[in-house]
Amino acid sequence: MDVRQLEYFLAIVDRGGFNRAASALYVSQPSLSQAVRALERDLGSELFHRIGRRAVLTEAGRALIEPAREAVRSLQTARASVAAVHELREGRLDVASVPSQAVEPLTSLVSTFSHRYPGVSVAIKAAFTARDVIDMVRTGAVELGLLASTGPFSDKEVVAYALERQRFVLMVPAEGPFAGRTTVECRELAGQRLIVGQPGTGMRAYVDALREQGIEFTIAAETEHRVSLMPLVLAGVGLAVIMDSWRDLARRLGARILDIEPETSLDIALVSRRGSRRVRHGRHLGHQRLTGTTGGRQAPLKLISAAYKGYPPCVLDAPRPALLQSTA
Repeated sequence: MDVRQLEYFLAIVDRGGFNRAASALYVSQPSLSQAVRALERDLGSELFHRIGRRAVLTEAGRALIEPAREAVRSLQTARASVAAVHELREGRLDVASVPSQAVEPLTSLVSTFSHRYPGVSVAIKAAFTARDVIDMVRTGAVELGLLASTGPFSDKEVVAYALERQRFVLMVPAEGPFAGRTTVECRELAGQRLIVGQPGTGMRAYVDALREQGIEFTIAAETEHRVSLMPLVLAGVGLAVIMDSWRDLARRLGARILDIEPETSLDIALVSRRGSRRVRHGRHLGHQRLTGTTGGRQAPLKLISAAYKGYPPCVLDAPRPALLQSTA
C-alpha cells in the first residue's frame, strides 16, 4: 500500500466514480482501476461494488475513508514541513565554532540570519580546534563550522567559504603597561607576565613561538576557559594575546587593546560538508560577508595545506605545528 493508492481511492469516493476521478487526477481509467485493484489485494478486501459504470462503496471501503484521509493529510503535512525547512521558514541550523570566532564573526552572522529567518533556530556547538570543527562537519554532527587558520589546508569532505581576516592583538588592563599607545612590537612582550590558553590553540602557539626565539616572559596563568581571559587581565594578573574578535567586548569592559606589530592574521571561514544539501543555510548565514548580496552565491574554496603559519614575522624561524591541532 502507498499513499498514491489512497489518493486514488479518495478521488473515486469524492468524485463519485472512476471516470470522474481519472479525469481529475489526469490518469487513464485503466491505470486508476489497476491501482485500486492493487490496493484491494494489499488489504485483502474489495473496496467497491462495481455495478455497470457505477462504483458503490463496500463496508470495507467506508471503513477506509477516514484512515485514508488521515494518511494523506499526514503526508501533506510532512511535505509542507520539509518545504518550510528548505525555504528557511522554520527548522534548526547546527553550527560548530572555535572559541574566539564564537564571539565574532559568529555573533554578527547569527544576528543577521535570525532577523531574516526568525523561524529557524541556531544551535551553537563548542569546538576547541580546527580539526574538531572539521570532524563535526564531516560526520554530520553539525551542518556548518566556523574556524580560523592562517595557512592553506585541505580536506576532501568539506568545503570552505572565506569570511574575513582577524589579527592577533594584546589585551592590557586599564592601568597596565604601554600606556597611551595603540600598538606594541611583538619583541616588547619580553619581560611581561602573560595569561595563555592551553597548548594546541593558535594564541598559545603564538606566544610559545616568541619564547622559542628568545623573547622571554612569565606565564602568569594558563587557562582552558577562554571566558576567563578578560577577567584575569582586568584583575591585573597579566596581559593576554587574543584575537581581534574580542576587541569591542574587551574595551567595553575596561581593557585596552593594542595591535601587535608586525601584523599576523588568521583567515576566518565557514565550512560545510561537501555535497551537503544544507549548504543553502551556509550561504544564507554568511551571505553578506561572502557576496554582499541577498541570497549569496556558492563560493566553494578548497581547504588547503596542513601547516600552521600563524607566527609573527619576528619569529619566522620557529617550529610550526600542524594547523589542524590549533585554533584561535
